[in-house]
Amino acid sequence: MSEAMTGVFWGSLSDRVGRKPVLLLGCAGTMLSMLVMGFATNFWICLLGRVLGGLVNGNIAIIQTMVGELVKRPEHEPRAYAVMPFVWSIGTILGPIIGSLANPAKTFPDIFSTNGLFAAFPYLLPNLICAVMLLIGIIVAYFFLTETLILAEQEEKESEVPLIASVDVSVNAGTNLLSENYGTFEPVNVDHEETSAASPNGPYRQLSTSSQSLHKTFSRQVVMLVVALGLYSYHSMAYDHLLPIFLQDDKANDISALKASLIGVPGGLGMSTGQVGIIMAVNGMIALLIQAVIFPILADLFGIWRIFIVVITLFPMAYFMIPPLTALPDNLLYTGIYSALTVRSFFSILTYPVILILLKEACPKPSVLGKINGLAASVGAASRTVAPPVAGLLYALGAEIGLSGLAFWGTGVVAMLGAFQLLWIEREKKKNGAALVISAPIKACSGLKDTIRVVVAEV
Repeated sequence: MSEAMTGVFWGSLSDRVGRKPVLLLGCAGTMLSMLVMGFATNFWICLLGRVLGGLVNGNIAIIQTMVGELVKRPEHEPRAYAVMPFVWSIGTILGPIIGSLANPAKTFPDIFSTNGLFAAFPYLLPNLICAVMLLIGIIVAYFFLTETLILAEQEEKESEVPLIASVDVSVNAGTNLLSENYGTFEPVNVDHEETSAASPNGPYRQLSTSSQSLHKTFSRQVVMLVVALGLYSYHSMAYDHLLPIFLQDDKANDISALKASLIGVPGGLGMSTGQVGIIMAVNGMIALLIQAVIFPILADLFGIWRIFIVVITLFPMAYFMIPPLTALPDNLLYTGIYSALTVRSFFSILTYPVILILLKEACPKPSVLGKINGLAASVGAASRTVAPPVAGLLYALGAEIGLSGLAFWGTGVVAMLGAFQLLWIEREKKKNGAALVISAPIKACSGLKDTIRVVVAEV
């Protein structure tokens, strides 16, 4: 929740001061929150550490923005945007391993003293390891990471090519057409822009610059894509929360009841913690394969927009496949589990980078990409905050009435809302080529002093 509150702020700040300092600050804040959690002696201090980590960490939006600014060719975007979920999957594999080092004085008494520092603070070791990894990342980024906002600003300036004067005019021009006060009696600010609109009942009215800028930044396409990301974040987090519970929940003994109704399945699959750990590790390997190999190939073959339509439309079936697993015989259970995990990983891995690429395309100009990604990160964080308690309540309710599949069906319904939302998302054509900007002052009979600015862009 704290991350959702500050995502837009950090994204907007990166548009002004640069991506690199905000990224380094976020890493430092996360490192500090890890140390607070490691030295926590009660729940509230631990919660304080998590809140601190969320408030100062806008790195998800910043990294997304930097990736978008580094990639100039559209055909390279699928591979570039697949890097973040690829690294995330590696983290989901390494994270539980590092977390298993908690309370080392009890787990490894031969190495760690039972009266030492790690005995007094049992969760310090895994948090300390993560803090050291963050410190190494900060040092490497400080010396070797390139600031991408400068590159984006240069690209934005180069996209507007000024009108080139002819040789005959520029050599001995009687009047300097490029002068700021040409055609006026007083100097004017050529950088100042005013927007006006005609009124049906009277003269024109001047529009607010701030509201105009806000409307252009958060266009309808941007808002719809952010909503799509929020819906995806919700049902994806709900699934991640429900799956381990479902795998470990006690299995029903009444086989006839299992075959009677696919939604009325009581209980789960009755697996041990070790079995669940192996399944989740294999799932991580499946995700890595899809991210590194399958997604770039599909993007080259079918394009980002077609992939987006297909995965959003078919995503609900990944959740509807889970409840029927309880009706499978033991010899087919693992086949069914890994088939369901593969389908879900396929849709999930493709959806996230595709939405990010479409958000970049919908961005009106590079100088606000950080703010847009910040909004997307905030909405995604808010969705991930709401998903676990709602999914948990649905699962508990389903367990009481013998409908443990209710939570997965509810998650599938949210995914269906995402498919229905496609009706409000349009395919935007990319603009190629440079813009030709012609600025010329005018002197009208009415005495108005203004500048005509014409932008001709090749589409």
